[in-house]
Amino acid sequence: MNFEGLDPGLAEYAPSIHSTLDPVLDAHLNPSLLQNVELDPEGVALDALPVQESVHIMEGVYSELHSVVAEVGVPVTVSHFDLHEEMLWVGSHGGHATSFFGPALERYSSFQVNGSDDIRQIQSLENGILFLTKNNLKYMARGGLIIFDYLLDESEDMHSLLLTDSSTLLVGGLQNHILEIDLNTVQETQKYAVELPGVTIMRQTNRFFFCGHTSGKVSLRDLRSFKVEHEFDAFSGSLSDFDVHGNLLAACGFSSRLTGLACDRFLKVYDLRMMRAITPLQVHVDPAFLRFIPTYTSRLAIISQSGQCQFCEPTGLANPADIFHVNPVGPLLMTFDVSASKQALAFGDSEGCVHLWSDSPEPSFNPYSRETEFALPCLVDSLPPLDWSQDLLPLSLIPVPLTTDVLLSDWPAANSAPAPRRAPPVDAEILRTMKKVGFIGYAPNPRTRLRNQIPYRLKELDNEFDSSSQVTESLIGREEEPHLHMVSKKYRKVTIKYSKLGLEDFDFKHYNKTLFAGLEPHIPNAYCNCMIQVLYFLEPVRCLIQNHLCQKEFCLACELGFLFHMLDLSRGDPCQGSNFLRAFRTIPEASALGLILADSDEASGKGNLARLIQRWNRFILTQLHQDMQELEVPQAYRGVGGSFCSSGDSVIGQLFSCEMENCSLCRCGSETVRTSSTLLFTLSYPEDKTGKNYDFAQVLKRSICLEQNTQAWCDNCEKYQPTIQTRNIRHLPDILVINCEVNSSKEADFWRIQAEVAFKMAIKKYGGEISKNKEFALADRKELRSPEGLLLCSSIEELKNVWLPFSIRMKMTKNKGLDVCNWTDGDEVQLSSLGAPSQWGLAKAEEERGVCVYDLMATVVHILDSRTGGSLVAHIKVGETYHQRKEGVTHQQWYLFNDFLIEPIDKHESVQFDMNWKVPAILYYVKRNLNSRYNLNIKNPIEASVLLAEASLARKQRKTHTTFIPLMLSEMPQVGDLVGLDAEFVTLNEEEAELRSDGTKSTIKPSQMSVARITCVRGQGPNEGIPFIDDYISTQEQVVDYLTQYSGIKPGDLDAKISSKHLTTLKSTYLKLRFLIDIGVKFVGHGLQKDFRVINLMVPKDQVLDTVYLFHMPRKRMISLRFLAWYFLDLKIQGETHDSIEDARTALQLYRKYLELSKNGTEPESFHKVLKGLYEKGRKMDWKVPEPESQTSPKRNIPAGHGGASL
Repeated sequence: MNFEGLDPGLAEYAPSIHSTLDPVLDAHLNPSLLQNVELDPEGVALDALPVQESVHIMEGVYSELHSVVAEVGVPVTVSHFDLHEEMLWVGSHGGHATSFFGPALERYSSFQVNGSDDIRQIQSLENGILFLTKNNLKYMARGGLIIFDYLLDESEDMHSLLLTDSSTLLVGGLQNHILEIDLNTVQETQKYAVELPGVTIMRQTNRFFFCGHTSGKVSLRDLRSFKVEHEFDAFSGSLSDFDVHGNLLAACGFSSRLTGLACDRFLKVYDLRMMRAITPLQVHVDPAFLRFIPTYTSRLAIISQSGQCQFCEPTGLANPADIFHVNPVGPLLMTFDVSASKQALAFGDSEGCVHLWSDSPEPSFNPYSRETEFALPCLVDSLPPLDWSQDLLPLSLIPVPLTTDVLLSDWPAANSAPAPRRAPPVDAEILRTMKKVGFIGYAPNPRTRLRNQIPYRLKELDNEFDSSSQVTESLIGREEEPHLHMVSKKYRKVTIKYSKLGLEDFDFKHYNKTLFAGLEPHIPNAYCNCMIQVLYFLEPVRCLIQNHLCQKEFCLACELGFLFHMLDLSRGDPCQGSNFLRAFRTIPEASALGLILADSDEASGKGNLARLIQRWNRFILTQLHQDMQELEVPQAYRGVGGSFCSSGDSVIGQLFSCEMENCSLCRCGSETVRTSSTLLFTLSYPEDKTGKNYDFAQVLKRSICLEQNTQAWCDNCEKYQPTIQTRNIRHLPDILVINCEVNSSKEADFWRIQAEVAFKMAIKKYGGEISKNKEFALADRKELRSPEGLLLCSSIEELKNVWLPFSIRMKMTKNKGLDVCNWTDGDEVQLSSLGAPSQWGLAKAEEERGVCVYDLMATVVHILDSRTGGSLVAHIKVGETYHQRKEGVTHQQWYLFNDFLIEPIDKHESVQFDMNWKVPAILYYVKRNLNSRYNLNIKNPIEASVLLAEASLARKQRKTHTTFIPLMLSEMPQVGDLVGLDAEFVTLNEEEAELRSDGTKSTIKPSQMSVARITCVRGQGPNEGIPFIDDYISTQEQVVDYLTQYSGIKPGDLDAKISSKHLTTLKSTYLKLRFLIDIGVKFVGHGLQKDFRVINLMVPKDQVLDTVYLFHMPRKRMISLRFLAWYFLDLKIQGETHDSIEDARTALQLYRKYLELSKNGTEPESFHKVLKGLYEKGRKMDWKVPEPESQTSPKRNIPAGHGGASL
């Protein structure tokens, strides 16, 4: 029903006042309702409150049968007769639902549907009840259990629902669309457009959908297409209610008057055969509700809000004698419904009372109702009382049913498994003084514990690292802990401990003694660090990704290329993928796949990391493939070259894509063949519990050439039929990516069994025998050799938990089949002994015959650790080109990458999977001689044109507000040119810290900053000191703190709709800085290390001139830019707020002053005296710049010959 134009007194029923039921009498309630009724002081009784005794019913005439209170003082907003059982359902303004059984209205169930919104419509189904609120559709059992809860968009304002068939539902409201929802899948299947202001009433016949609009119109829509077939403009004001029966449509509503909306006493009646209006029906009440009650004739029931009810024929005249009056407890009737049998009418009023009217003494609500299931009666009152003080009282007095089923109170097996408490260690003093007599030891009591009392440590760990005396370290640096006895130290999750100086005093070199760069783990969604490293160490991927550049603001391929560039420049220092992960969070597909983790889930390890990284693996390959298919030359970044790939396929497609042939064979003999492509494969394990031996190659072939029986559509049979679907491969990829899918104990047991079988076979094959007590005859040998003398491994331990081969051989057969087998070093030796060419020559020769050998390049594993929630690490075989660039040597080596921990490992460790704590997730195999197939030259795609003038994203920016002059072509910087730089930041997430017991603060997670403004000023030439970049960075993420006092950024400066600044994207400004770095300019600034870290740039140290270090003495405090400017330049900067142009220009002047004072670095001793004077002055001034203007200039304290003239 549409409530527009109704009594304004309803506005006082705010949802908040009905969220809980007050046991006292409501102020709006008629006191006569609760006569002879006592209210429980603890709350209102659940049983319905009878209003009056039933009265005598005259057959064929409607009169009141019963009245009950659903919820005291809370208006009833909707009523509905159950279509399957003898029940009446009512919903209240406070979101509460109540059901009554039978004509006596006995309370059946009562439960809360929504905590804040009113219930607007109820629909009964076979298994439950649908409830519609403002933006929520809830399906609940008749007893109150939730079957599903479907949340709609917060902007929706739903009013009506219509069940079109047993599994399809239409939902409409005050918006420009109607949603179609599939009740089986609980998903939105269609969205039909309607005109504003929307649809509030919906009806259906076998010809049309009827939609009632608040504008007063009723539209008739096609049952299949939902297109408008006809439209009736019923009322000029608004529509109140309408109903359809046979060929007639009747409507009531409001008409526009000079004083506003007025209830129209003429019912509009339409003939659906002729699609035209017939004579309006004048009634003697103010119609608010109407229903057809077709018993012997098509009579109408018209109800007013005040409780008047009139019956009349739609094509006749209304008789005043046919009016009867409903006696509502409240002033208004709020809802009206008719039972399916037409024998009962239900009314709900504004005081929470429900009135049942009937034309017979014992009405039935439905022609055929099923039996209602009631709860079992409580047997407590019939049982004898038990006195618990009687020790000999038998508990068997309480009868308990004998059952072999699982009880609800039974604990799950995981919680009831025996876990004996480990005995505490014996005191060292007792062991030292113990004397043994036989096998019994005697020692004096050291009196360190209470007699006969041994305290147990309920928590396995004490917070030993909370002491402030501890040095900053990670979990890996601690002693072996009992609960981590299985997990090797280097595999444990590493964390960064922050001090007052942040990361400056954290020793990353302790965890990474190589020149390769690790990745920091504290950024949100950094669980993918290991996969980023895998992609980086694929040489063709690294080169081809860095050659890519496009115009998309959030392009994962571009951001990954920028991150790879940082990893190239780093010499062992860790990098962070903040910009890449920021772009990752903006992609809707990533959120839809559940790849965006909340901070709490990531910290606690609630998500299944193995499944997560496998989904991320599929997502990143697909996304990079799509991003790199764009061949257009970008317009936003002029001068950027075209895509590296000349064909329509992307380079990711060339590397990873594999064309598949999918064949579907119906039992009728019809065969359908379709082609598709895939970027990776998922392992499919055989259903075998006998412990049979399977080679990895067999399982891989089964997974690639998949065969399964399934239901599919057959064009020949024109229906779904059982079909046999097979998948064959057409050509082999250059890089074979495999998701292991070890997501349950079933797959883990398969890996464990196969590793054990492979271990036994390897021992027997090379001369060892396994004894009954599982001790090996070769245990004393240090190495195993094959019969040919080939060294297989240096110890037996290297063969344990190994099922994965280092190489596999794949061959395409003539009949489109695929042969896969494990390939070992022994096979290479045998071929070489037969006169075969070298390894690379062999690979090339075999490839010409359709044979490819793939070598294992990387494995990503899930580390199971109950204390930290687990982590992801990668084993990567780093190739010769990387060692050549970083270390100047040519060799290959396996490394463990655990965020910022990097450590060389033995190659056998990369394929050893102890399923108790180390579970495989992703495998990467690459073709031999892969690098020779691709051009590995990196052509920097960033050109000088990125520094030229560009348009601002801000709509209100004018030229008069321009704070910089872009570079001209003649001003393009050269190698060694100076550029003054400063950046300002805003806070996205606050710092997380805790207070130790000694009062000191420990930083758990630093605040997450985002760059908001970047300024670059010219460092030489006639325009020295004039900015050529002053970009405000637009952000789509929520800003927690603008830090206006320190950044000068105000709310609105980063909003493109209202900002008057020169607003750009982070990617646009990033490219400008990257070009300046690549060209070789030297950046001058104050505190540039933090600036470049937040911007996510890696700048060579010889290109950074930081005044915070130029004017710094060892083991002394850092000096602020404001104090340095006052002391050396007699300038007072950063008064109320910071300005990046002023700071960059001041840093440039300080650098000139440094060159002047140090004679270009040739007189360090004299400059050291200047610094001593600076620190002495700073201590006297408490490092604060004096405010009065009469303060003596500090320049007078500088020795003669070192006076500084400002620029």
